[in-house]
Amino acid sequence: MKLLRFGPLGAEKPGILDADHNIRDLSGIIDDVSGLELGDEALARLREVDLTQLQIVPANTRIGACVGQVGKFICIGLNYADHAAESGLALPEEPVVSLRRLRRFVARTMTLKFHAPRSKLTGKLSWVW
Repeated sequence: MKLLRFGPLGAEKPGILDADHNIRDLSGIIDDVSGLELGDEALARLREVDLTQLQIVPANTRIGACVGQVGKFICIGLNYADHAAESGLALPEEPVVSLRRLRRFVARTMTLKFHAPRSKLTGKLSWVW
């Protein structure tokens, strides 16, 4: 099951990719592709849907960010040894866990604009595929 979001920025609808790679509109079944809609019961209900009965979304429709209504992003540092070495710190005994507050997820079809800072700026940009 490949879920996605489509439509204008800020007004995305939930969708699903069918076996022929058509996007089908799930908006009559779930409100969004979000944590609230991805529980066991909702996923079981989605598995029962006959995708051929859902409307096909036009091929040129914008694909949105992969999930909606994200409030936080929990990171497990699989590359924490690299970060420790870069920082000149001792290697931690446990994987590093961090919490990131999100302002927005973006889709791979969107352009990101960065403004040159007037002072040093440190940050991260993460991709979810």
